[in-house]
Amino acid sequence: MLSAIRNTLRVPSISVARFFQTSAPQSSEKFDHKRIPTEDEGVQGEKLVDLDAVLKAKQNLFPTLESDNLIFGGLAYKDLPICNIRVTHNNTIFTFTDALGSVKIIRSCGMEGFKNTKKGTNIAAQTTAIGIAMRAIDKGFKTIRVRVQGLGPGRLAAVKGLQMGGLDVVSITDNTHVSWNPPRPRKARRL
Repeated sequence: MLSAIRNTLRVPSISVARFFQTSAPQSSEKFDHKRIPTEDEGVQGEKLVDLDAVLKAKQNLFPTLESDNLIFGGLAYKDLPICNIRVTHNNTIFTFTDALGSVKIIRSCGMEGFKNTKKGTNIAAQTTAIGIAMRAIDKGFKTIRVRVQGLGPGRLAAVKGLQMGGLDVVSITDNTHVSWNPPRPRKARRL
C-alpha cells in the first residue's frame, strides 16, 4: 500500500544514517583514594596570593585616628549626617540626623503604606529607604554615614535602597546590641 502511494506521487525515498559513538573517557592514570600526599598540596591558588600585599592594599579599610578628618563630598567624616536604621522582625525605622544628633527625617515601613506582616519584609525596607533617600536629597544631604541596629530581614535591603535612592554611603556601622546575659530559655516541653 505504501509503495503504491510512493510510486504514484513519485516521491524519492531518502535514507539518512546517523552514527553515534559512546564510550567512557579513557584515562592514563587512575585516581588512588588511599594515596598520602608527599607534601602539603593545599588548595589551588593558595600559594599564589601574597597576603601582605593584600593587607597593604586594604590598609584604609579600618578607621584610624586621622579618619575623622578625611573629606567626603566636601565635608569631614565627623561632620557627615547619619542615617540610623533600626531593623526588627516586624518593622524597619529610618532616622536621619545631622552630625550632632538632632533628628531631621523619620520614616518607617508603616508610614510608607505597608501594613501588618508586610512591614517586616526586605521589599518594604528597600522601598522605604528609596523614599527617605529622596527626602534627604531634597533637604540637601548627599553623602551620609549609615548606622544599622538590630536583626531582621531588611538589614541589607535598607542600605541598598539608600544607595538606589541616590545617596553616597561612606561607611556602614553595625550598632546592634549584644546581650551578654540574655533571658533564660523556656523550659523543655513534656510529651
